[in-house]
Amino acid sequence: MLNVAIVAGGDSGEYRISMNSGRQVELNMDHGLFNPFLIRVRGNDWSYRIGMKRFPVDKNDFSIRLGKRKIKFDVVFNAIHGTPGENGILQGYFDMLHIPCTSSGVTTAALTFNKSYCKDVVAACGITTARSMHLFREQFPDPDDILKKLALPFFVKPNNGGSSVGMSKVSHRDGLELAIVKAFREDREILIEEYISGRELTCGVLRSEGKIVALPVTEIIPKNEYFDFEAKYKKGMSDEVVPATIPAKVSDLCREISAKLYRELDCRGVVRFDYIWNGVDFHFLEVNTVPGLSAASIVPKMARAHGWSFTELITRLIREAIPQT
Repeated sequence: MLNVAIVAGGDSGEYRISMNSGRQVELNMDHGLFNPFLIRVRGNDWSYRIGMKRFPVDKNDFSIRLGKRKIKFDVVFNAIHGTPGENGILQGYFDMLHIPCTSSGVTTAALTFNKSYCKDVVAACGITTARSMHLFREQFPDPDDILKKLALPFFVKPNNGGSSVGMSKVSHRDGLELAIVKAFREDREILIEEYISGRELTCGVLRSEGKIVALPVTEIIPKNEYFDFEAKYKKGMSDEVVPATIPAKVSDLCREISAKLYRELDCRGVVRFDYIWNGVDFHFLEVNTVPGLSAASIVPKMARAHGWSFTELITRLIREAIPQT
């Protein structure tokens, strides 16, 4: 059987969400095919744990020692949301060790993690995006200058991050400076993006058996004003309709756009593309190259609607990651 390292945790505000994803992957993995090892990554502390006992990872070759046994890994299942698992850092490390990984490669991960740069590439593919400003901490912006260039309401969020951590919706000038400070606490870059009214739709895409598969489109209906951290992770704070109750031609177009972006961005593993559909056009929001895989996450629900169990989804992702000889 193959030894599979499930890396989870990370160094961002998504640590707990990532650990939940990692545990669900471990629980639902086919133990008749794979030996799963949940590796907790937090700063310099990389370890495998059995109860209270901790077994550190040897970073020279990404291995662990259990008594006299040295465990090396055939493949890595990446469940880290945020840094260092979603921005290319870990991908580069595993590339150097020649260990296959279930997520996108270095270039794709680095590009898609930067929301502003990713939007530029997506726009070059002919997909509509909201008007925005990309700002750096060293250039703390003048709110009046922002209001001259963008129309309220808009979202202020960290440019590199996920799970809506550090994000605010601003409807009046009085709340702008506080929202900027909040976003800069999470990142030295922020993105200010005009609000687009419409329905929030999302589509998961993966490659399986050599073919790109676009999963059923899902509509997200938050109970809060928008799909914030609470709406994403607190039970009952959002409805996720899988498949979305939209016309078939709209669903087909969403899946077609998502498959196109998967190819153009050179994605690997399962990713999730988020949009606002205003009744006429799709407006790209962002791509999650390591989407949530916890019990409450959207991708496992999409897979079930497609006819795959969570276990089958995991198996397909692992098999696709391993180079064919």
